Amino acid sequence: MTTEPVAVPAFDADRALSLAAQTFEIAAEALLSLRAELSTAFVNTVRLMLACRGRVVVMGMGKSGHVGRKIAATLASTGTPAMFVHPGEASHGDLGMVTLQDVVLAISNSGESDELNVILPVLKRLGVPMIAITGGANSTLARHADHTLLCKVEREACPLNLAPTTSTTAQMAMGDALAVALLDARGFHEQDFARSHPGGALGRKLLMHVRDLMRSGDELPCVAPDADFLAMLHEMSAKGLGFAAVVDAGGVLQGIFTDGDLRRLIERGHDLRAFRAHEVMHTAPRRVRDDVLAVEAASVMEQHRVTSVLVVDAQDRLVGAINSNDLMRAKVI
Repeated sequence: MTTEPVAVPAFDADRALSLAAQTFEIAAEALLSLRAELSTAFVNTVRLMLACRGRVVVMGMGKSGHVGRKIAATLASTGTPAMFVHPGEASHGDLGMVTLQDVVLAISNSGESDELNVILPVLKRLGVPMIAITGGANSTLARHADHTLLCKVEREACPLNLAPTTSTTAQMAMGDALAVALLDARGFHEQDFARSHPGGALGRKLLMHVRDLMRSGDELPCVAPDADFLAMLHEMSAKGLGFAAVVDAGGVLQGIFTDGDLRRLIERGHDLRAFRAHEVMHTAPRRVRDDVLAVEAASVMEQHRVTSVLVVDAQDRLVGAINSNDLMRAKVI
């Protein structure tokens, strides 16, 4: 059985670049128009969402539904509890997810989505506050909404003026504007963002403490101040961290001796066997507290151009050590 070869359409690179540039220009014009149309409706919407004691329930069909899912995710990650409910599923039982404590954010470019229109009267009878993001100022959706955020665009970026392109960009931008206004009003900070993104880079930087990553216990290379040189070298070699910490009988940090110090002593021709730990140690080693963020340890290493720092408690007792490899494995740096 033979198959006909698939015809490859002709490709015009210049036209592709021209359409791409036009898409950006149309989107930019639409967003600037949205900015010019900002009014008290936006302020009232933010107030309503800010006062919500339940969740912001986002709804939308088709491409507006995809936008709605993103808006719900952005709201939830920036301090406003939110979820997406599919309008088609809502009319078959999922409307039970919506409570009187919630606020509904419904998205439709035309404002005449059949699936949304079926449930709008029910939401109205229940007394659930409703916000519309739509391009239809006189649409069914706008008439049912308590507040309407107009996202009317003059044209789609699609050359046929059919595929939702500019309109969905406008909807997405309006959702981002709401999220930004709300997070600012809530006093939402980096630490709050990190708590909802514990697996992300920011979460690791803002939530990971030195105590979570440091080497401790038997992993620590440490000796007493009067330890002889061979004992100190043995501890350094056994623990493989490139240094030995010097601590007194109470565990309080006294100093540090590093591989670099060893090389310098050898270069000077000293009789190493004659030294005790307290005679060759540095008395002011770089250190951090065990309760600080791991990113602060990284900052100390970068500032002083070292690859390891010692970790102490509030009484300056040695409790651990951390190096750049530990921080890289945890993706803090």
